[in-house]
Amino acid sequence: MSTHSSLRKRKLTGGKKRAYRSKKKYEAGGYPAETILGEPRRKSTRGMGGNGKIKVLSDKYASVTDPKTGKAEKTEITRVVKNGANVDYNRRGVITKGAEIETVLGLAKVTSRPGSDGVINAVLITKEKA
Repeated sequence: MSTHSSLRKRKLTGGKKRAYRSKKKYEAGGYPAETILGEPRRKSTRGMGGNGKIKVLSDKYASVTDPKTGKAEKTEITRVVKNGANVDYNRRGVITKGAEIETVLGLAKVTSRPGSDGVINAVLITKEKA
């Protein structure tokens, strides 16, 4: 991708490395979606080669799969229990891949990347006692 990755390091002689050019449009990064719990909001962005990417900004539903039966069901997310990706995300309740969410069916782990895939998919960890 970018050839700017080694610029933070120094040369063997101890001298500083200088950028030989500025970043191109495709080398520039974007802002993270930071998906939160709320009314469904999505944003479309243009990716490399003109490909589209849908970012989930906020959503209150997730497609939860039960590993025992293999059936997926669209359920409402009650709260974000834990996010091990970032301490700040954990405090703010940001949904990323690997985050644990509480749904109507029970506790589930997010398996999709809401900021890239445009959908929240999860796998059931523990079932709710009915």
